[in-house]
Amino acid sequence: MKTAGMVPLTLKAADMKALVTYLGSLGGKSAAAGASKKPSAAAASSKQAPAATYHSFCASCHGDNGKGDGPDGATLSTKPQDFADCGAMSKLTEQVIFKAIKGGGSSVGLSAEMPAWGEGLSDGQIRALAQYVRSFCKK
Repeated sequence: MKTAGMVPLTLKAADMKALVTYLGSLGGKSAAAGASKKPSAAAASSKQAPAATYHSFCASCHGDNGKGDGPDGATLSTKPQDFADCGAMSKLTEQVIFKAIKGGGSSVGLSAEMPAWGEGLSDGQIRALAQYVRSFCKK
């Protein structure tokens, strides 16, 4: 995020969670796209919730289809993970994906450019997001 010019934030955990919740409420395809469509309450409580979370926080780097080709990913020194690459994804356990989302890429020996989302997403949201990320690999 720093290499993309984003100013580091110093927030308390509760403030970070509130910020992430607010940003998630904006919906749309990606934060970078500036979309303003708000998810419905039904979507938030259904299986669509991980998709909305993905498109709000991940798609700008990992791409709408999880191929690592999002617009913000092009600015990073390390290409974002291609979730549609079944060979690469088969090497990543659920625990590694969970930890990468929660603690950032460096927490599991991956790119430090992958931010930690553990301050703003619950463990349940992270587990659901990890499963959603796996859905891009279609064998």
